Amino acid sequence: MTLGANGQAAIIRTERGLTVAGTRITLYDVMDYVSAQYPPKFIRAMLSLTDEQVNAALSYIEAHRAEVQAEYQLVLQEAEELRQYYEEQNRDLIARISAKPPKPGMEVAWEKLQVQKAKHQSQLKTQA
Repeated sequence: MTLGANGQAAIIRTERGLTVAGTRITLYDVMDYVSAQYPPKFIRAMLSLTDEQVNAALSYIEAHRAEVQAEYQLVLQEAEELRQYYEEQNRDLIARISAKPPKPGMEVAWEKLQVQKAKHQSQLKTQA
């Protein structure tokens, strides 16, 4: 794949896909931040990578942009399909749990949760 400064592969293919060697971080994890236009220093901090690992990942992405982008789109599609599947599977359970009253002594926490939920839903509506 891509060689690091020590002559060993910096980007390898595993069962999880293209991965930063010696980590569980995939290039698709890095692509999430690249797509959001975060700087390399931020990516390094968020994913606990070294400068060399981040540079190897970014170099590989740049050199193989079409391949990585195509795989990344597949990963995003699969993630969305899984999200929809589990949302459908758990819809009834979530509705039953939501309908239950708060446990005794949890009223204040319940009210805070409801306020946060309302804020979140209003933000989603304004984004749409």
